[in-house]
Order: sequence, then C-alpha cells, then structure tokens
Amino acid sequence: MGKTSRHLRVNEAKAIARTVRVSPQKLNLVAVMIRGKRVHEALADLAFSRKRIASTVKKTLESAIANAENNHDLDIDSLVVAEAYVGKSVVMKRFHVRGRGRASRIKRLFSHLTIVVREETTKKEVHNGTKD
Repeated sequence: MGKTSRHLRVNEAKAIARTVRVSPQKLNLVAVMIRGKRVHEALADLAFSRKRIASTVKKTLESAIANAENNHDLDIDSLVVAEAYVGKSVVMKRFHVRGRGRASRIKRLFSHLTIVVREETTKKEVHNGTKD
C-alpha cells in the first residue's frame, strides 16, 4: 500500500509520533526548525519555541535520543537530527450548521512525525605546523 520504510544504519536511531492532532503544515514548520542541528541545540530551540506543537516534537526527539542511547549504544553528545519529516494521517470530518439549512465541512487534520538521529563522527585533522 504505502512506501516501504528504509532500514536504519548502524549509527542511527528513530522515533515516531503517530496521529498528532495538528495539521501537517503547522507541524512541518517546527520540523524544519530542528532538521540538521545537533540534538542539544534542537532541544533548546524547542524548549523556547512559542509553537503549541513544539512540546510534542520535543518529546519525540527525547524518545529518539533515548532509543539511540539504550537500544543502539550511541553517544548522545555526538547526535545530530538527520531527518525530521511529517506525513499526513487521518482526516476527521465534521459538519458545521450554517444559515438557510446549509452545512459546511470542517476538516480536523492529523499528522505523523518521524525523527531520525545519527551519530556524527567528526574527524579532526591534526595540524603539526609544517607545510606540506
């Protein structure tokens, strides 16, 4: 039916929040904000964000960090938010009564949030002061 999920690499961990009560467009604004950042910076950004959904994204990111530490034995100080993407979920349809016997449709949108964290191994070049 849908896409097959890709397998995680050895240095990756994932957390998914399903059926989050927010539209995908609003959730994507917060997901873009943390994508590509170090985990500690992303947590700080989410803690001070004024968006309502930021607390749910922070909870999912903390879950991904815990999965990386406990299930995959990764170092949490070198984790980076590799992927943060949003998908559509169910749409709850309601009706709002209008004048003259009419009705209009209200769509209640839900979303899925997936966060993948990756352990970055930065290789620092040793410079001994000589010209090569």
